Amino acid sequence: MVPLLFLVATTTTPNSSGNASHAQEGVSPSPHVLPTVLVLSLLLLIIGLLAWYFLRLKGQKKPVVTTVDKKVPNGILEEQEFGYSTESLYTTVPPEQQTVVLLPRSPSASKTYLPIPVEQLEDEYRIRSADDGKLFREEYNSLPGGNAQGTYEEANKDANKEKNRYPNILPYDHSRVVLTQLNGNPCSDYVNASYVDGYTEKNKFIAAQGPKEDTLADFWRMIWEQKVATVVMLTNLKERKEDKCCQYWPDQGCWTYGSVRVAVEDFTVLVDYTIRKFCIQYSSDAAKTPRPLTQLHFTSWPDFGVPFSPIGMLKFLKKVKAVNPPFSGPIVVHCSAGVGRTGTFIVIDAMIDMMHEEQKVDVFGFVSRIREQRSQLIQTDMQYSFVYQALLEYYLYGDTELDVSSLEGHLHKLHNTFNSGDRVGLEEEFKKLTNMRIMKENMRTGNLPANMKKNRVLQIIPYDFNRVILSMRRGQEFTDYVNASFIDGYRQKDYYIATQGPLPHTVDDFWRMVWEWKCHSIVMLTEVQEREQDKCYQYWPTEESISHGDYTVELKGDTLCDTFSLRDLVLTYTPDKQTRVIRHFHFHGWPEIGIPAEGKGMIDIIASVQRQQQQSGNHPIVVHCSAGAGRTGTFIALSNILERVKAEGLLDVFQTVKSLRMQRPHMVQTVEQYDFCYRVVQDFVDIYSDYANFK
Repeated sequence: MVPLLFLVATTTTPNSSGNASHAQEGVSPSPHVLPTVLVLSLLLLIIGLLAWYFLRLKGQKKPVVTTVDKKVPNGILEEQEFGYSTESLYTTVPPEQQTVVLLPRSPSASKTYLPIPVEQLEDEYRIRSADDGKLFREEYNSLPGGNAQGTYEEANKDANKEKNRYPNILPYDHSRVVLTQLNGNPCSDYVNASYVDGYTEKNKFIAAQGPKEDTLADFWRMIWEQKVATVVMLTNLKERKEDKCCQYWPDQGCWTYGSVRVAVEDFTVLVDYTIRKFCIQYSSDAAKTPRPLTQLHFTSWPDFGVPFSPIGMLKFLKKVKAVNPPFSGPIVVHCSAGVGRTGTFIVIDAMIDMMHEEQKVDVFGFVSRIREQRSQLIQTDMQYSFVYQALLEYYLYGDTELDVSSLEGHLHKLHNTFNSGDRVGLEEEFKKLTNMRIMKENMRTGNLPANMKKNRVLQIIPYDFNRVILSMRRGQEFTDYVNASFIDGYRQKDYYIATQGPLPHTVDDFWRMVWEWKCHSIVMLTEVQEREQDKCYQYWPTEESISHGDYTVELKGDTLCDTFSLRDLVLTYTPDKQTRVIRHFHFHGWPEIGIPAEGKGMIDIIASVQRQQQQSGNHPIVVHCSAGAGRTGTFIALSNILERVKAEGLLDVFQTVKSLRMQRPHMVQTVEQYDFCYRVVQDFVDIYSDYANFK
């Protein structure tokens, strides 16, 4: 309601002495006074109304997503017209009252969308993505919110209300998972979880909320009673300082939750996900056989947005399909609320199955159907478009993963393509990588006039989302820039720093980067001069020490191995006189044009770097050639590929290089370098296959 504004105006007129005197009764005021009063009154009224309007607007304004981190790694921050975005965006209120913000419904909710043949998927994705994803929003907003006849009577019972993480995300009565009752308590059969169908398999999944502390026993009872062998977790325990899920498993040893005993058997931490293996047993009945349970925990899905690329999610999904045994119960899938990320995962799985079976996808139809089983599955239009992005990625590139036992045959196929239309040739495979779009709009910082001179090659500039950021020098703008990108390793995010060979005027920044990011290993893949051209400024001393800005570098040892020099350097931050030992691996024999003569030297240097990392702590490894892309990308690709070969006996050269190119342009620059990745893996298998368990 607009408040009434009462104005009481007292007119004054100046007397001859300059003081104001009240207008006397019976004395006519000046003819200019009345209009002046009216104008002032009107102005005051307008100012009052504007002030009230802005105060009211401020009170209603939604929180806007901002990022204060130095970078937003491996994720896209969603910024929608609504002023908020998330798989589960929660109002800032006490935890017991938190609710999931549901996006507004569109008036065109009755519109439907037909299935898309796979050969039209690329065109349809491009059309929907145009105009900032306008058609994706329209399609998403046309989805039914849920089951119009669905009821939530059990979820809303007083005894069950506290079991719900969010009071507006509840399972329908007709599709909820019903537990066995305990001690005749009718409400003990409730858990916030719903059966959800797969592409053709009824109740293939259980979509659940992340367990709360007081529902841990119910969650494990559900796993036992439903004969679950696989749990898919799509949230982290804490995100943006908010609790998203209670840790429902022990880190080591065993723990009993209600009547279910959970013992840790093994765990593997990878860059995008962690695999935990448990043995579970019903503790109140020792006669019941213990069961294995695998939890696959995807850790690279930012709460506010979607993964930067679907590559990690598709790899994760393949692993879920591989570990889930036949004839087991439903796969439990959960995030925090059990609708946004959970729904996205389920839909990608179902649509890949449909793609294989029918050569088409029906995202709109499938989401509409499963929302009959649990409302709001897939929670934002960004998640909805990510489903299409993942399906397109899968359609265009397929499954390029290989078992090492099939590597030799695959290499034979790559090098012996006879038909011009055959798509398996090495050149054709590499051409798919070079067709990837370079995101020039994400290179704003490196392209600033003040930073351009810091770049050795103008085409190779770090993306803003994963560039290495230095501390800003006081009063000196743009001093946070260095031409360097964080690159993911096999097990760890931001495990490498891919950078150019320092220029004479950037060598101070190079050592500042090494110091500030606590690096202990530097890998150099170029000579200082090649073909009579400067390729890298010599940033270390030939003997004794040299100073660069605030840093002094001292040479403590220089050893020549078979294919590389090993230098021990002591880096001192002069203002504080703090020191750090740096190991410098300088690989020789890699020409600017071409590849090393054989792969063993590369295998040896990678092994030496990994040993150094184990001894010094897993801080980022600085890797550089001249421009920081071709040889640098090849070294990082091989490091990641060989580590996976040793751990899993699997390799995926194509997707490894593709992922690197999404993190820094032109990584692995030539088809010759790409082929070298395959050949080094083959050399590695030939050398070590006698005592390595690859098969």
